Amino acid sequence: MNNCKSLAPSIDNNSYILILGSMPGVKSLEEQQYYAHPQNRFWKVMGVICNEPNLYELDYDLKLKVLLKNNIALWDILKTCKRDGSLDSDIQNETPNDIRKLLRKYPNIKTICLNGNKAYSSFKKYFPDLLEKFNCNKMPSTSPANARYSLNKLIDEWKIILV
Repeated sequence: MNNCKSLAPSIDNNSYILILGSMPGVKSLEEQQYYAHPQNRFWKVMGVICNEPNLYELDYDLKLKVLLKNNIALWDILKTCKRDGSLDSDIQNETPNDIRKLLRKYPNIKTICLNGNKAYSSFKKYFPDLLEKFNCNKMPSTSPANARYSLNKLIDEWKIILV
């Protein structure tokens, strides 16, 4: 089992939407970049949401700036875990990030989007009270492992964050 440690949040004082994943996959941890796996559809979905169709082609720092310009922050539910590979189903010995502290520091966050089943179940496990305090949305995973969702179907589901 490999020890995994989450990335730092990408957030600023203007952020009012927080997208939380579970734990970055192997490629993302190697690159130290959110959603770095080329088959992950996150950046293509966000490109449509942010009206930047070529977002997925930009340098990583520019991708984050586009999200922040659109008031979207990124982080993960889990701070550490043990896992071989990238599948959420293989996560063991998890510890959560201090989501409450982040939300206190950034009080403009009103909406929380949970990217996939593991993000949602972990959020519900560690932060059940926050489900009531925030507009929380369980979103379909943008991971390539979520083959049931086409890119267009993902985009349609994720458009809820525009409201």
